[in-house]
Amino acid sequence: MPVAPVPPAPPAPPLPPLPPPAPTGVTQDLHARITLFDAAGRYLAGRLPGTLPLARRPIEVDGRTVGYLGVARSHRPSDTMAYAFLSELQHSLWLIGAVAVVLSALAAILLARHFRHPIDQLARGAATLAAGDYGVRLPDARSDGLGALARHFNVLAERLDGAETARRQWVADTSHELRTPLAVLRAQLEAIQDGVRQATPEAIDAMGRQVLSLTRLIDELYALARADVGALECRREALDLWALAASEAGAFAARFQAAGIALDIAAAPTASRVLADPDRMRQVLANLFENSLRYTAAGGAVRLAAHADAGRLHLLLDDSAPGVPEEALSRLAERFYRVNASRSREHGGAGLGLALCRRLLEAQGATLAFDHSPLGGLRVTVSLPLDEKEHA
Repeated sequence: MPVAPVPPAPPAPPLPPLPPPAPTGVTQDLHARITLFDAAGRYLAGRLPGTLPLARRPIEVDGRTVGYLGVARSHRPSDTMAYAFLSELQHSLWLIGAVAVVLSALAAILLARHFRHPIDQLARGAATLAAGDYGVRLPDARSDGLGALARHFNVLAERLDGAETARRQWVADTSHELRTPLAVLRAQLEAIQDGVRQATPEAIDAMGRQVLSLTRLIDELYALARADVGALECRREALDLWALAASEAGAFAARFQAAGIALDIAAAPTASRVLADPDRMRQVLANLFENSLRYTAAGGAVRLAAHADAGRLHLLLDDSAPGVPEEALSRLAERFYRVNASRSREHGGAGLGLALCRRLLEAQGATLAFDHSPLGGLRVTVSLPLDEKEHA
């Protein structure tokens, strides 16, 4: 019986394409990380164990484990492109860091120079100021903190310069004022010694007046010096200031009448009790009346008045012509300051009376102000707080 022919077997399906070969760097890296162990876990070949942690996988043949394959973990990425990217990134970071360090150093140097110059100027200016040269000034055009510091430095230098100028003027004026009565007194004594003038009672009286003038000047200088150092003693007590002022005006009444000056005392205010030192206030009032008597022209008038307002007592002393220029009002209480023309040295005095009055009043919490008088001369205003206990 014939045998049927066997049909040909169908062609085998094509094998899948092989994967592309791994990059050389990756293959070498993989070979360097493989370790082979036997079934008992003993090392056979490949990378020596212990240097890197291994991930072990069993090798099985017919269901039986014949060994183990260990693969060490790599420190670099398996992808060459990723590794190249990370390497380039690391290089860029190093470059950026180096550039940042250089730029930071350059900026620090520039900022140091920017701030060091004005600081050096300030240090030199402070050294100059400490050496006694108060005319030094610093550039202050900057708008930052150093500019503000320079402006404060200039203000300090200006004040020190003004204080030094005032001190020198004070010494010069004091010397001059002391020299004048001493020179007159010396001339009178020499005239008597030389026989040019007899030691008559009139001559002795003239010398006595010079001694009194000199004594008064020294007393005023001493009081001002004590006020400057805060050593001026004031005992504040309840005082009827209007009664004291009216009494002091009465003591000057005969002298005003002899000088041809009318003295007018207004009605008493509704409240006039203050806390003040009676002796110091009497000294202030005497100086103020003496000032009006000295500088008010004959045929003129002096008026004393007072009023209470907002818890303060205001004592007003007005005199008639001659008046005081506007620009001189703010300087009347300066030491040795005199208004020219009618209010000059020819009327006597050293220009310390009003300065002393202001310091005596300030020591008691009072104020002294000057203005034009409706009588045509000067208005002097003394203001003190009313005694709260008396006027509660």
